Amino acid sequence: MRIIFVRHGEPDYERDCLTETGKKQAQAAALRLEREGIEEIYASPMGRASQTAAYTAERLGLPVRMLRYMHEISWGGPGIPQEGHPWTLSDWMISREDYDFYHADWRQHPYFKDNAAVRYLDEISAQFDALLLEQGYRHEGTRYYCDTDRQKTIAVFSHGGSGGCVLAHLLTLPFPYVCTVLPYDFTSIIILEFPVQKGEYVHPRIELFNDAAHIRDISSGLRIQQKPD
Repeated sequence: MRIIFVRHGEPDYERDCLTETGKKQAQAAALRLEREGIEEIYASPMGRASQTAAYTAERLGLPVRMLRYMHEISWGGPGIPQEGHPWTLSDWMISREDYDFYHADWRQHPYFKDNAAVRYLDEISAQFDALLLEQGYRHEGTRYYCDTDRQKTIAVFSHGGSGGCVLAHLLTLPFPYVCTVLPYDFTSIIILEFPVQKGEYVHPRIELFNDAAHIRDISSGLRIQQKPD
């Protein structure tokens, strides 16, 4: 099984839709994804993500299934600097404090203990596990039990934040660390492969990360996430 994650195109955050550049990026992504053998398309219900997914869905003749929990995350909390923005905080903690997200309990750090982003992380992780269970993969600890023998490719169109939550969860990586070292561009393509070994435990593998070659001439550059309205 393969899961293709696609970030939305360049957005007009205020209107929650794609800019003209974003539409061109989404069209280019649809052309790029045409050869990936996608059987199912899922998307965040937010305008910029569902609009991006629509271009691929039209090209492949597939419906778009909404995953309401994959909307962009929010963040912040009492007394947290930088409005609790997890990307800024994570980078600051690594570069200025030499914070070790692997061995320290980052969830208890004041910047994250009461940060709304952690609540979204937990909610999205649980919901995505439910989707994988429907696909034949049951989450147990840091691995998945495979109960299917079917090869399948699905695409999920979402956001930098909600997508980052899923990546951190599936790959068993600290979410703040993912925010810092694994950013990705508008309409970039990330592919995780789940080995199909029915009756065995498996772990997802990174097949491709941040493939944005299709927007090389129409990209305005990497941008970090903005809080949704």
